[in-house]
Amino acid sequence: MKSTFYKMSLKKRIQLIYIFLVVLCISVTGIFSYLFAAKSIERNALELKKSILNKSVQVMDEHLRHIVVSSYSFMLSDTFTQVMKDVRNHNDGRYYQNLSLLQTTFAQLKLVEPLIDTAYLKTPIGNFFSTKDFPNQSTAFDKEYGEVVKRPGWNTMWFGSHPSELFQSRGNVLSLLLKPIVIDNHTFSEVYMVVNMREAAMRDILNQDLMNSQVQLFLLHKNGSEVIRPGAGTFDLVTEPGFAQRLDRGSGDFTYTNGQGQDMLVNYSALSMNEDWVMVSVQSKADLLSPLKKIRWLVILIMLFCILLALALSDLLSSALLKPLNKLRRLMVEVEYNDLDVRFRSKYDDEVSAVGHRFNRMLDQIQVLFEEVRATEQDKRRLEVKALQAQVDPHFLYNTLNTMFWKSESGEKKDVSSMIVSLSLLFRLGLNDGKDMTTVEQEIKHVEQYMQLQQQCYEDLFEYRIEAEESCKGIEILKILLQPLVENSILHGFNDKEDLGRILIRIHRLEDTLRLEVKDNGCGMDVAKMNAEEALEGNRKGYAISNLVDRLNLQYGEQASLVFHSEINVGTTVVITIPIS
Repeated sequence: MKSTFYKMSLKKRIQLIYIFLVVLCISVTGIFSYLFAAKSIERNALELKKSILNKSVQVMDEHLRHIVVSSYSFMLSDTFTQVMKDVRNHNDGRYYQNLSLLQTTFAQLKLVEPLIDTAYLKTPIGNFFSTKDFPNQSTAFDKEYGEVVKRPGWNTMWFGSHPSELFQSRGNVLSLLLKPIVIDNHTFSEVYMVVNMREAAMRDILNQDLMNSQVQLFLLHKNGSEVIRPGAGTFDLVTEPGFAQRLDRGSGDFTYTNGQGQDMLVNYSALSMNEDWVMVSVQSKADLLSPLKKIRWLVILIMLFCILLALALSDLLSSALLKPLNKLRRLMVEVEYNDLDVRFRSKYDDEVSAVGHRFNRMLDQIQVLFEEVRATEQDKRRLEVKALQAQVDPHFLYNTLNTMFWKSESGEKKDVSSMIVSLSLLFRLGLNDGKDMTTVEQEIKHVEQYMQLQQQCYEDLFEYRIEAEESCKGIEILKILLQPLVENSILHGFNDKEDLGRILIRIHRLEDTLRLEVKDNGCGMDVAKMNAEEALEGNRKGYAISNLVDRLNLQYGEQASLVFHSEINVGTTVVITIPIS
């Protein structure tokens, strides 16, 4: 077996060990969970039974207490007191009058305590009762309670379920026998009061707190006779030998086996209002522990499900262990497609992670080399831009200096001074502290100085107007963009024009782009022909525009454009479009 295990692949060995551990853990967990649940359910069920029994005892005691209090309240009424005075005076002439007066008191007694079915007052001058209750013959009390009242030392006495002899048959009742209270320091020896409660109503009280039909509550006398029996009881406790003898204490519990061989769990507690009455709860132990059968099968099903799930997931587990290697392979494929930003990341510190970290260091070194090459290319491009900016046609400078010379010779010192200031400002704005970028506002000043110098050189040749949106003046652009276009209009647009030339410069924003337009009313040109001429190397006429196009391409790439619109003898419009960063 060991040799077979060694011959297995790594993936198979991982699956086998995983399945073994899962089955072991699930089995141990399931068994201990079942045992713990069984103990907990049994303990909780017993505590619940005790709680139900104690609550039922409290409820029954409260009702019995209320019945006693209501009965004594009846004896405190003025009508009852008047009747007792007639009893003491042996005055039976007022019997019917007293019977009539007591009807209201009997009705109030039933109203105060709904459990009371009938009430019967036995006196030497006559028996009193509610005329609605249909009493039996006058000798019924002696027949039912004649021997009982002779017992010494009692004030109240309770009787379990029995048919009432005092009234016509209305079902079984529970009875309370009371002696009257002392009135005016006089004790009445032959006066008794019987209060009957309906057994059905008392049974409802007994069962109202039951939450489980498997639990049976009984109200028994200590001698084993039934005070109240559930309407559909399944246990015949009266016939169980020795059952009553075990109710020897005020409260407790025990287990016994009934005549059918069933183990029964019994809890009992005596009532405080009548210690001879004991409330007993009985439940089959098999019924109590029946939920454990469901729990046992549930645990078994869960164990089987988990084992089957472990078998199904074993392949996924082995694949998950190999996931770092697969991830590293995918990253290598992405690097083959020139994605050098990928990195291997893992929370594990194993051999695969060590290889992945070395792979990351290799990519870092490659990126460093790329950054060095990129920086070199950027420096090269900046140098090219500066070289293109330095290649501005010197013809303008020659012409300006020549004009300044002749004006100086002619004594036009004021014009010469103005031209010197404009030329100085032009060069200062053009140099821009060595920066390639300037603002639209500075670019406007630069081209304005250029046009003022050209107006000095070519008097009455042209006039100009600049229209720029205020919101555009702070935008950064590549410097010396407008001057080549204005130069092109002056040198080529107005060269053969007899009328006054006009140059309009418009700068405005269009969404995320900036548009710079230079429009003149010159002689116009053939755009196609101009493009063909500029293609010829060394052509002086198209040099300034070609320079400008190269600078735009180097700075903005394909996002920038320069477009000519021209008509012969109408004019030319040049539009530069650049992105706003």
